[in-house]
Amino acid sequence: MAQGWSEDDVRAVRTAIHSADGSALLTALRSRPTRAVLQLAGDGVAAAAARRVPGADAVAAEFLEHLTARGWDGDAELADRLRGSAEGGPAPLLRPLPVDLEELATLLGGDLMYGGGHLDLTTGDCYPQAIEWLEGEADAREDDPDRWLYVPCHGSRPGYRDMELFIKTLDDDDLAERLRTAITGRGAFRRFKDVLASGDQAWRDYHRLSDERQRGRARAWLADQGYCPRLP
Repeated sequence: MAQGWSEDDVRAVRTAIHSADGSALLTALRSRPTRAVLQLAGDGVAAAAARRVPGADAVAAEFLEHLTARGWDGDAELADRLRGSAEGGPAPLLRPLPVDLEELATLLGGDLMYGGGHLDLTTGDCYPQAIEWLEGEADAREDDPDRWLYVPCHGSRPGYRDMELFIKTLDDDDLAERLRTAITGRGAFRRFKDVLASGDQAWRDYHRLSDERQRGRARAWLADQGYCPRLP
């Protein structure tokens, strides 16, 4: 995970979000490098700002600054949400869904043959295409577009770009060179992970970055369909 974040720190953020505890979320974010968890915690911060939790406006402003400077997929959409919550600006004209961006990102990424699936527009649940085939549900869901939104699989290329970006963030030149060699040719993902497995902190840093970018891509795709995650 990014420097300054431990597994317990991230777990505290997730717990606060799932329990919709704005005060606990702000406490979990305090004195931490929030750049590493913008997509993870952004909706929770927006909800805290909308409920006028003390200190939430300042954290929302910090998130806005970092999102604008970073400019990854999904950052602009999250910034719009924070402006609407914290600054009283117009809310994005998107229909809220109780969807888990992490689950949606799983459908969007991965193997082109077995990835993808459907998003239930009534519950926000995500159903992988591979399971739909086994259960014989895929065709029925295609025939009911008012309830089911098809989620395509974008393949492994976005994940490969995440690895390239992570390598550029490293201060360890030796590790960076070994990773650049690892991602050349077939089997890049396996070799990349094998190299990272030798260092716990680097492994966590990569997963924090990858998780942020996957969530952002899921948020951007959802917005293109006219939806956004429901605030906690």
